[in-house]
Amino acid sequence: MANAREIQSRIKSIKDTMKITNAMYMISTTKLRRARERLEKVEPYFYTLGNTMTRILRHMPDIEHIYFKETDKIPESEKKIGYIVITADKGMAGAYNHNVIKKAEELMNATPNGKLYVVGQIGSHYFEKKGIPVSTHFHYTAQNPSLSRARNISERIINRYKEGRLDEVYVIYTRMVSAVSVETEVQKLLPLQKQDFKMSGVKIPVSERNEEISLYPSPESVVNAIGQNYVTGFIYGALVESFASEQNSRVMAMEAATNSAKDMLKELQIVYNRARQAAITQEITEVIGGAKAQKSKKKR
Repeated sequence: MANAREIQSRIKSIKDTMKITNAMYMISTTKLRRARERLEKVEPYFYTLGNTMTRILRHMPDIEHIYFKETDKIPESEKKIGYIVITADKGMAGAYNHNVIKKAEELMNATPNGKLYVVGQIGSHYFEKKGIPVSTHFHYTAQNPSLSRARNISERIINRYKEGRLDEVYVIYTRMVSAVSVETEVQKLLPLQKQDFKMSGVKIPVSERNEEISLYPSPESVVNAIGQNYVTGFIYGALVESFASEQNSRVMAMEAATNSAKDMLKELQIVYNRARQAAITQEITEVIGGAKAQKSKKKR
């Protein structure tokens, strides 16, 4: 059994660690709330973009645009696919980073011409160590998601898509299912799917069905502008959703670590009391033994 001083040192070390996990818990809770508020403020704008695209396709279902390019006829062995992988800049968030990276590896192994576009330091370092080539690293984007950073990503991806360097683009991110659960999602970003904008099952008012719309300077330019902003909004939503999921995962991880530290402190306190009691008993025994020895010496 360790002596009382060693146990006290361990107790102090655990208490110091618990202060850190408590602080990280509080910080992540605050960041999580702010991230959700930020997303809620911009969601109406991007919902309006989606509804506008729905109205255009309702009146012009056969419109042709590169955003709606058909890729089904391209052989899988020749299809150029880009994966935007959203990881974190920091660890200590449970299995958050592991699940996203694992999904990205699975898809890359199944895609002969796959290209990686990585957000976050954890993903960048992982693929670099593994020797897996990354087309673009978006450094520090994960820590502070913003519309300007989402626009920077979307512009690079859209340019490569329009140049024919990418046939399809997918986003691998983490979505919050509930306050205690997150899931890794793989969503197709480009080309846009017309059926995603169809309001199936929704009763459209007669006034909207019979409305006339005019698109200036041309339907293609309007779809181009809306499509670009829609892609930017999708990426921004994925960034914020991932950031919120990261903070949620860290909250749960830090809460579990704090609870484990409390359990360890309880056990160590019991061990410390036993060690201290044993030391006191030994001291008493030594004193009694010494007294008896002195008494025997005097009798002689």
